[in-house]
Order: sequence, then C-alpha cells, then structure tokens
Amino acid sequence: MNPWWSPYTQDQFEIVTEVTNEPPCQLIVWNDDVNTFDWVIQTLVEICNHTPEQAEQSAYLIHYGGKHAVKIGFYEDLKPACEAIVDRGIQATIEAMAE
Repeated sequence: MNPWWSPYTQDQFEIVTEVTNEPPCQLIVWNDDVNTFDWVIQTLVEICNHTPEQAEQSAYLIHYGGKHAVKIGFYEDLKPACEAIVDRGIQATIEAMAE
C-alpha cells in the first residue's frame, strides 16, 4: 500500500485559518506596597498557569522593576486573566506590544 494514498479526498477536510491584524499584547502586573510576594505568586500560578518558580521570578521582576509582562497573547485571550488578577486586588493592565 502506498503511504501517500488516502481514502479521503482533499475536500473532505476542513481547513481553518484565522487571520488577524491585531498586534500581540502583554499582560502587565504592576508593583504596589499592599500585596505580598506570596499572594502575587499564588495568583500567577492559579490565573496565568505559571510554575511556582516562574511566578516567583515574575514577582521579583515586578517588585524591583515596577512592572512585568507576565503573559503575552491577543487582547481577547488576556482580558479574562487581567480581570481575575484585578479582582484579587493586584494592579494589572493589557498593553499592545510595539511592532
């Protein structure tokens, strides 16, 4: 049997492509004097699916740099995470990345 032969014709497959002109965005978490490292780390693990090590590194970058991009993606994908972080009392915003 020829490995390149298939009983399916090409028109039986649906090809889905998504084209967007939207630039990628970044989810920024801002430093404050209210939230603890542990709370920020827990939040990044639970909401952004960071590993504990990744979340800890991000927390230090947030603390010492004033802000840090914790996730990159499209606005609609980042919006729920941003809202969930803000609901926990941590300042977060979504910014378009420079092209």
